[in-house]
Amino acid sequence: MNMRIANVDVSQLVIIDVQAKLCPAMQEGAMQAVLKNINILTQAANLLQVPIVVTEQYPQGLGATVLEIAQYIPHIKPIAKTAFSACKVPAFNQQCVRDKSQLILTGMEAHICVLQTAIDLAQAGKQVFVVYDAIISRNPANKANAIARMRDAGCILINTESVVFEWLGKAEGDAFKAISKLIR
Repeated sequence: MNMRIANVDVSQLVIIDVQAKLCPAMQEGAMQAVLKNINILTQAANLLQVPIVVTEQYPQGLGATVLEIAQYIPHIKPIAKTAFSACKVPAFNQQCVRDKSQLILTGMEAHICVLQTAIDLAQAGKQVFVVYDAIISRNPANKANAIARMRDAGCILINTESVVFEWLGKAEGDAFKAISKLIR
């Protein structure tokens, strides 16, 4: 099995801190693109039964996960945190399924919570895929720096379409038809 490819059988999707009061601080066009990509990944994960974990940084102050994403995961209770790395929160570690060796990371901010979580997961022996078109920072230079640091830490940088087509593996079946419609 090629473990440099996102594998549906061993993947878990992680959505980090995409919250109502944090989104307006991002560049609008970039934020809309990130939301679209996270929604594609979320719907594909639901179709293919890939487990999903959602975190919220200090939800009392930054609000809940934005409705654009929350509508596709009503069955998931977000994990509240104040630590920047989700790995510092026991509830996050409990929801990371033991037999899922690949964690597919999305969210914000790329240079803070996504970066610290990615590095901690990589150091814990997980294979970390960072979906670079599904992460964002207020400052694009900070995102670029975070991507370089995550790559240096051994994370695999990937895009949304690569994830979903690697999860699918072949162009057939109902899931393929549904996911194909999502990316048009």
